[in-house]
Amino acid sequence: MSYSPYSPPSSDPIDADALLLQLRRKQGQWVEWGQACLQLQKAGYAPDRIFEETGFEPVQQNQVIVAAQVYTSLEKGDLDEETRSHFAAKGSDLLYEFRILTQPDRVKAAKFSLAHRLDADEAHELAKAIKDFSRMRSQPEGFVREPGDAIAYLCWKSARQHKDIQERSRLIAKGLRFVHSATARQHLEHLLIDFTVISQATAPRLPLYRQESPEECPRTIPVAGQLPLSLEDWQAVPFLEPVAPFGLIHSSDKGAFVSVPGWQIIRSINNPVALLAQPEQLPQAPSQSSEPLLVIVDRDRRDWSSDRYFLVATEGQLELQWFESQPETALLAQLMLILRPHQIFDEEFTKELWQVEE
Repeated sequence: MSYSPYSPPSSDPIDADALLLQLRRKQGQWVEWGQACLQLQKAGYAPDRIFEETGFEPVQQNQVIVAAQVYTSLEKGDLDEETRSHFAAKGSDLLYEFRILTQPDRVKAAKFSLAHRLDADEAHELAKAIKDFSRMRSQPEGFVREPGDAIAYLCWKSARQHKDIQERSRLIAKGLRFVHSATARQHLEHLLIDFTVISQATAPRLPLYRQESPEECPRTIPVAGQLPLSLEDWQAVPFLEPVAPFGLIHSSDKGAFVSVPGWQIIRSINNPVALLAQPEQLPQAPSQSSEPLLVIVDRDRRDWSSDRYFLVATEGQLELQWFESQPETALLAQLMLILRPHQIFDEEFTKELWQVEE
């Protein structure tokens, strides 16, 4: 059996063969596939192993797992039977986009997406619009907290920032297609005669680094203590097994540790904490690459600034966000650095000392 380094095996027994067969034959509905993938991963099966056994690619596994959890939360809300039965049969790509929303907003988004026959890209935009709308310190004048007005506000705001008449008209038409309230409609229609351009505030670039050379990839080494030491002290030293690609060290009683290069920005962090993330889990996703990223934040820096990203908690889940203005939500830490892993094309080659020196 292959194990995922990021998912310790669960002690709960499962019928892995039956779950793998269900996925291989695509028996049942997609929600059951997501639940089966989650059970297998919790049991220690790595996504690549599940892919080999069933044909479900890791990215597809992640989508159905997350979407199934969103669907379960929808069932607990005020969801009509038509919407429930529709998403029970299809729509995992849409529900995956609603993962960032609260449970009540997920229900509204699901109903709205079905009523307007949204595709995955439009669902992504809808989720972002609802999320951004909910974070505002005060509700924009003329717009109400409904999915249609959330998109309409996004279109209204974007249209005001464009000089190009064609793009401006496209955004106004899009907002009018989805708008919910009469007052929000009036704001959009007013832009047809008001061509004032409002300067756009842009999000700062992510502080993205890559370890470029093997020398920048430190190794974590256990310390036995100060001599003289007893045999018991020596035997208590743990065996460390670094996990690629960042050399993450797991300890059964002390959590996990990772060593990073001693760059100046690292030394400037007062209270650093590291988190593992995938590119799609970050705002302004840096690339289409699926390589894992190491996110480093400073818990001592919690004062808002418009040119920084911050770690916040939404519905008990941590996420990085940029805020154009002072947010009401509590800031937990400031983003300091996002680290890409060192790319080794032939790892075995570098282990031969004479080859390295040559």
